[in-house]
Amino acid sequence: MSIDKNLTAWQILSVAVRSEIDAAAFYSRLQSRVKNVLLVQKLKFLALEEEHHKKILERLLAQKYPGQPQDAPESSLMPPIGVALPAEPGVPDLFEAALKAEETAEAYYSEAGERAEDEAGRRTLAYLGRVERSHQAMIRAELDLIRRFPDYYDVEDFHIAQDLFHVGP
Repeated sequence: MSIDKNLTAWQILSVAVRSEIDAAAFYSRLQSRVKNVLLVQKLKFLALEEEHHKKILERLLAQKYPGQPQDAPESSLMPPIGVALPAEPGVPDLFEAALKAEETAEAYYSEAGERAEDEAGRRTLAYLGRVERSHQAMIRAELDLIRRFPDYYDVEDFHIAQDLFHVGP
């Protein structure tokens, strides 16, 4: 990830705000594509986290750059989640796209942190980057389940070997 050197610090934060808005919307939409109750809860959690990140960034913007516009740009300079997906992507493809987006977000926060003007900004951006990394771990775990059990996301309650029965002691 390479942030445009011409962007000011407040513009970098505004791009991050837009990215968080887009990510929260993506996770909210993805909830309607899965039936697994636990997976829906995880997607709600991810959407909530992204909304929380947006609030953190907005607070940082307001504190550090009170004279600058506080509205997020209409579109982000970072590619939206799933930009390269086909018109009707499958759920596994959407999770792959989410993983790539989380990796991009982590890289963005890392680079933005290097350009931060103060320690508080660096710490905040480092925190956000680490949380994006934790999102990657969660998504990787879900992708592993989807690959191993292709109907995992498409049933309300997934029971491994539910049709087996115990024989013997």
